[in-house]
Amino acid sequence: MTSRAESAAATRRALLDAAAGLLDQGGLDAVTLRAVGARAGVTRGAPYGHFADKENLLIAIGTQAWEQLGERTQALRADPTLPPAAKLRGALLALIDIGRTRPHLYKLMFSNPPGDPAALARAARHSQTEFLAIVAALVGDDHARRYGALLISSASGIAGMEVSTQLADPKWGDLTAEDLVDTLVTMIAGS
Repeated sequence: MTSRAESAAATRRALLDAAAGLLDQGGLDAVTLRAVGARAGVTRGAPYGHFADKENLLIAIGTQAWEQLGERTQALRADPTLPPAAKLRGALLALIDIGRTRPHLYKLMFSNPPGDPAALARAARHSQTEFLAIVAALVGDDHARRYGALLISSASGIAGMEVSTQLADPKWGDLTAEDLVDTLVTMIAGS
């Protein structure tokens, strides 16, 4: 028999999955509590029992994405078979992959919700701490933050160029996101 807490957790997961699907398909405007409830197959009022409003739902989606990225980055950092440069490459590509495959989610992750502008920055802490540890293994603790910020902003630009198809323009010589990440990693590893 399913407990009340298990049922509530399952409903919350279904709502988050439905909201993430709507976000991926149509962006922020497609995510409404009513549409999320309908897509999740729950009663009209069920979403309101889990999320006070759309902003809280979107914060939960962004938080979940940061948690997943943090777990992936932590696994990369902990992998004893990977050299530091490969860990950095994997972490950068993990972030870029979100930008290229789920651009609306990527934009949400880096947003500042009006009701709690720091919510997603707080959610990003674990992921960013793991990322900085990977960077520090290459450049040392004293330089990790500077290089980390440079790498994250570069990865964001790479993802943006790829999503907008600008990276595919022949003027860039058939470069891929992976090519650019390899260049970044080589530069950082050689510093």
